Amino acid sequence: MLNRFWEAIGTKLADRWFAVSIPALLFWIGGLLAWAYSSGGGFAGAAVEWLSGQSPVGQIAALAGALLAVLASGELVAALAGPALRLLEGYWPRLLEPLRSVMVGGVARRVAELEDHFQALVGPVEEGRASPAERAEFVRLDRQLRRVPSNGDYLPTSVGNTLRAAETRPGDKYGLDAITVWPHLWLLLPSGAQAELTAARRSLDTAVVNLLWGLLFTAFTPLAWWAAPVGLGVAFLAYRFSLRSRAEVFADLVEAVFDLYRGTLYRQLRWPLPSNPAAEPASGRRLTTYLWRGLDEAEPTFTVPNEK
Repeated sequence: MLNRFWEAIGTKLADRWFAVSIPALLFWIGGLLAWAYSSGGGFAGAAVEWLSGQSPVGQIAALAGALLAVLASGELVAALAGPALRLLEGYWPRLLEPLRSVMVGGVARRVAELEDHFQALVGPVEEGRASPAERAEFVRLDRQLRRVPSNGDYLPTSVGNTLRAAETRPGDKYGLDAITVWPHLWLLLPSGAQAELTAARRSLDTAVVNLLWGLLFTAFTPLAWWAAPVGLGVAFLAYRFSLRSRAEVFADLVEAVFDLYRGTLYRQLRWPLPSNPAAEPASGRRLTTYLWRGLDEAEPTFTVPNEK
């Protein structure tokens, strides 16, 4: 996964503060409501009375301290987005390896069933004998299979397989290892493409942060019984209707970058462009090796620097 690379891509400070502060503020407002619920409203009244008894300077200092605490908590949870995403993808510690193996086995069986069903529909669809329902099923299966790695190196979660599929497909199509090539390719992208990718990754991280805030909200359950269903509900909605779809958008953009800009990488490295699609995987694998550890061979011959 390219998480470390994306964690190094900065954002504007004001935008980041706004993004991390709003969920944190909602979280702490909910926590105060839970506290007020547990005290029958006594806590809220005591807090208001204490604040009103302070001097204007003291009130400003108290409010500023509260805002700083909200911002600090927001930054802390935002910093956990990268590690949390890796867990949501299925990169788990060794302790959970037995569970991971079981879940990966389940994914492999489901993918095998999907492929069998898909292959059974290929003939009728290509020959024009398929019914409208069969054609719709064919499209649905094709989309599902697109979200899993074609090399069988599965992860236990749908989010993990979606992102890993985007990382492995450039190797399948072009022989380019995404992990090795990505930093070089990123530097060659036009600003518009970089902005789209950064926005998509930021949106994905926001979904992870919202899920984390939902799980953390369950910590208020001892104060208010409704904290658990609210927190778990937020976490479920963030995963089901936000995280998965945003992962798909980000994965599609990563693949599109390789589709559109790999030629720029070839030219910038003065590497000869493949002459046809059949020759491209082998050329891409050699280029990957060249970037990873270098080559001391006489072939291929570099192109002229100003050659387009």
